[in-house]
Amino acid sequence: MRQQFFLFASLAGALVLSACAEKADETVERAFQEVNVIDESNLNDVMMTVADPNEAVVHFQRTLKTSPDRIELQRGLAYSLIRAKRTTEGTTAWKKVVSMKGATSEDHVQLAGALVRSGEWDAAKAVLDKVPPTHETYERYRLEAVVADAGKDWKRADSFYEIATGLTTKPAKVMNNWGYSKLTRGDFAGAERLFGEAIRQSPGLFTAKNNLVLARGAQRNYTLPVIPLDQTERALLLHTLALSAVKQGDVKVGENLLREAIETHPQHFEEASRSLAALENG
Repeated sequence: MRQQFFLFASLAGALVLSACAEKADETVERAFQEVNVIDESNLNDVMMTVADPNEAVVHFQRTLKTSPDRIELQRGLAYSLIRAKRTTEGTTAWKKVVSMKGATSEDHVQLAGALVRSGEWDAAKAVLDKVPPTHETYERYRLEAVVADAGKDWKRADSFYEIATGLTTKPAKVMNNWGYSKLTRGDFAGAERLFGEAIRQSPGLFTAKNNLVLARGAQRNYTLPVIPLDQTERALLLHTLALSAVKQGDVKVGENLLREAIETHPQHFEEASRSLAALENG
């Protein structure tokens, strides 16, 4: 009897140990799966933000072959295609995203952005019109503004630009876009004010500096504004002012500004030299 008892006890102990081992294996396997999910998520985030965009496209295309129904992978592919400036493919990818289960309002905004890049203004407006008003983001209103601009709906454009500037901590670029909108409408003073605000927000934004000079030139103000400029930037802006003066019919002023631009530039300023030669030769 004692032998049978010890035999049963040994078997029971072995079963308990086996069960514990299996449970431990399951716990370890589950832990590895969780780590793999975290690692994959981190990799996808890296691919969408800092990796070379074309490498990211390859990564998501390869991963989608084994998991075609995962919306986060399709979304990553769409982001990466747009980052790689492959707009046509990116637009198609975003259309696929918004057709999938789990698509969000932000996905529709991203599709609208891709359509704007493609110049498909009516399609972009149609997509934005379907985004619920509760989805209030900087990107949504920035796109609403440029779409309204394209349709010359200035009142809506101004409203959306104003909302967008209030939804970001870095409004310089949207202020520059808003200023350019004012410039194209002929509101030169309004444009000058917005370009100045953009430069105050981002002193290195040369596009805004050049646009500011265009707005001043359109008002026959041919002096450079008091803004941060290095020597090369100063020469380039003098050149822009010169061309504005010539366009306004102030040819002599333009010639003098071109000479100043050539003297200011730290290197040979070929473009300004050609412009001056053309004016001097009639």
